[in-house]
Amino acid sequence: MKTDDEWKRDLTPTQYAVLRQGHTERAFTGAYWNNKDDGMYVCAGCGTELFTSAHKFDSGCGWPSYTRAIVEGRITEHQDTSHGMMRTEVRCATCGGHLGHVFDDGPGPTGARYCINSASLNFQKRD
Repeated sequence: MKTDDEWKRDLTPTQYAVLRQGHTERAFTGAYWNNKDDGMYVCAGCGTELFTSAHKFDSGCGWPSYTRAIVEGRITEHQDTSHGMMRTEVRCATCGGHLGHVFDDGPGPTGARYCINSASLNFQKRD
């Protein structure tokens, strides 16, 4: 695990705010909300492969949305009662970085909508 100073050194200010402080980027402002390229989305904090473009869909919410993680166990879920709401926060299981939230209003087959901050991800385009 990194110290707080190491996280600040290794991440951009926006990545630090999202991954380490649980902030949310504004809708329709992130680098990947409208990305349609084929590839892999990895944690910006530690490089763990989290999502694939095959599971990405346009939910219209302004953040990248996925029906599931690439592999079970790569993401952990936590109850989030901030902002007067009851939500399920998702974090990277490897580094504990805040990714976003998961909702049950996604398409089949899972019905899940992983609503993820672009700042918490890096994209590796498939050649």
